[in-house]
Amino acid sequence: MNSFLLAALLASAPGGDAAPFEAPFRVKAGESWIDVEVGHAAPLWYDWDGDGLEDLLVGQFGEGKLRIYRNVGKKGAPAFRDFTLFPGKIPSG
Repeated sequence: MNSFLLAALLASAPGGDAAPFEAPFRVKAGESWIDVEVGHAAPLWYDWDGDGLEDLLVGQFGEGKLRIYRNVGKKGAPAFRDFTLFPGKIPSG
């Protein structure tokens, strides 16, 4: 089973140089580690529900699924429970 590893997104540094990736780390939803069904996860921090907290969106290559983990924590200390699936398929390739 593939463990879900979350790496910080590549950020642009002043002068147009790309900053290095942060070390990967695992993320829990409730008491369980987040684990995708198929490898090649594509994580993104985004305030999905407009509450001022960055939620975790995880695209899956497998069947074009997009998991939405709403942040139930606070700024600087995110916490997640269950995920919901985006209605529809996300194209890959």
